[in-house]
Amino acid sequence: MQHFRFSFIVTIVLLAVAGWWGFHQEGVAGLLEAVWLAGVLGVMEVSLSFDNAVVNASVLRHWDEGWRRLFMTLGMVIAVFGMRLLFPLLIVALASDQSLPEVWHMATATPDVYAARLEGMHAQIAAFGGAFLLLVFLNFLFDEEKELYWLGWMEKKFGQHGTQSLAVMLSLCAVFGCVALVAPDKKYGVLLAGAVGVTSYLAVHWLSTLLEDEQPEDDTDDVTETGVGSAVASLARGSIGGFIYLEVLDASFSFDGVIGAFAISTDVVIIMLGLAIGALFVRSLTVYLVNQGTLDDYVYLEHGAHYAIGLLALIMLASVRYEIPDWFTGLSGVAFIGVSLWSSVRYRRRHPKE
Repeated sequence: MQHFRFSFIVTIVLLAVAGWWGFHQEGVAGLLEAVWLAGVLGVMEVSLSFDNAVVNASVLRHWDEGWRRLFMTLGMVIAVFGMRLLFPLLIVALASDQSLPEVWHMATATPDVYAARLEGMHAQIAAFGGAFLLLVFLNFLFDEEKELYWLGWMEKKFGQHGTQSLAVMLSLCAVFGCVALVAPDKKYGVLLAGAVGVTSYLAVHWLSTLLEDEQPEDDTDDVTETGVGSAVASLARGSIGGFIYLEVLDASFSFDGVIGAFAISTDVVIIMLGLAIGALFVRSLTVYLVNQGTLDDYVYLEHGAHYAIGLLALIMLASVRYEIPDWFTGLSGVAFIGVSLWSSVRYRRRHPKE
């Protein structure tokens, strides 16, 4: 429980803030409703983002303690205030040609109008997030250096013949498919958003590779004795590129959650507080998985999370035209995680020495 102690403490504080906000709006009844809604939103965020935590852990376990701490501090601030509050406001501001203060006033004074404006940008948001997440899945699927293959020979063939160029081509084809599905007045916006999603992934991947290439060939233990060597080694075991990658990944997961949250509450403050609670527990869960070595014990868990991300990407891309229930999105991810856990347990029984 020590991994979640800070999350529980902050949750109590955030629920208290939600209660104060609700009481300020509608008295005792508002207080109770605000606390309840913030709690529900927090649980929803965790349930929809468990696969995000597993993928985060697969990246974070190769980082040193300093980068992990940065992920839990600065990264948490970016995730809560940047991705779940400021970025949706910025999207609406750009779409409606208004300033951020004007959009904030709209969100607090007329939340229904703000929700409608944000919902109107759903196709573009889904195209960006879907393209980025699809590349995350395809590059995992096409990784020929994997030692274990969850789907056996078929997954092994994908790894042998797939390349990043093929992943980019398939992602762009998916974006073009989205453009064909939407109304004429949204085609350019969806095409631009999907292209930005693909470009963002490639840019982050390039930056990570650039920083990793700077690692000296000498042994890391010898390198870290000097200040410069320590900095370079630290970048190799974490990196600005890797940090940005996890933040963009989190953003891709959070966009649909922000829009879906308006079905539960139209109060932007309650939404931010509730999603912040969920995001905090997802971060704590990520660190727990890393410290407990869960991905080493359950060898197919990372596979299940990536397949869940692949399905989520397809759902987001399809949602530019078709309405897909949130419960289906959440349960499908949980199903992949559950099956991968079961497969991991079976693997451990068959290979006890490993």
